Amino acid sequence: MPQHEPSALLHTVEIVHWIALGIMGVVYSIRVWWLLRFRATRDRQAPGNPERTNARKGALYSLANVAMPWAMESTRSKPFFYATFVLFHLGVVAGISLAFLSSLAPAVVASQAYAALSGALLAVAFVVAVGRIVRRLTTPYLRLISSPDDYFSVIMLTFWFALAVLAQLYLAGVIQGEGFLVAFLIATSFFLIYVPFSKISHYLYYPFTRYWLGRTLGHRGSMPTVRA
Repeated sequence: MPQHEPSALLHTVEIVHWIALGIMGVVYSIRVWWLLRFRATRDRQAPGNPERTNARKGALYSLANVAMPWAMESTRSKPFFYATFVLFHLGVVAGISLAFLSSLAPAVVASQAYAALSGALLAVAFVVAVGRIVRRLTTPYLRLISSPDDYFSVIMLTFWFALAVLAQLYLAGVIQGEGFLVAFLIATSFFLIYVPFSKISHYLYYPFTRYWLGRTLGHRGSMPTVRA
């Protein structure tokens, strides 16, 4: 397994990277604290179908909805789109893991097995990201609802995936050039600070919105849904 001695520049960038993570953690902690200040009132209507479902079942079903493509028409009728959604987010996980493991466990990211899996996920995510840019630019209704932040975020993520692929190849000893890893960590640090203030932070609200939606619809007897 190739081992790379970090230069002074790389070491400095790694420190900045961890500081950026700390800033992200502080911002998210404040946001979660603010969200938890609001208490939802009890549903005033009687339970809709207590023999079949309730608030707890509805909340659990709603939280798990993202992993059930058959539960929504938009993903049930477009399995390829759902597959790209999964691959895109697996690429994000691979990129984040690479960013932190590159300094915490360099031997792991340099191993053949890890490099192959991580590199494949990042490369596929890059292709999906390019497709998302094209789709956003060519689909009329997406152009209509897209904000500058949408375009900036997807373009930066695409650039980030490309840097991650190159950083992984460098760490695995396939190519030379510490600059790829340095650029990747700088881009990651930027995202750690930018994401909490952008629309990408939607994932922070996912458990809250899905929980309360499922809780309410479960109480009313309409979640989980009944299919003929």
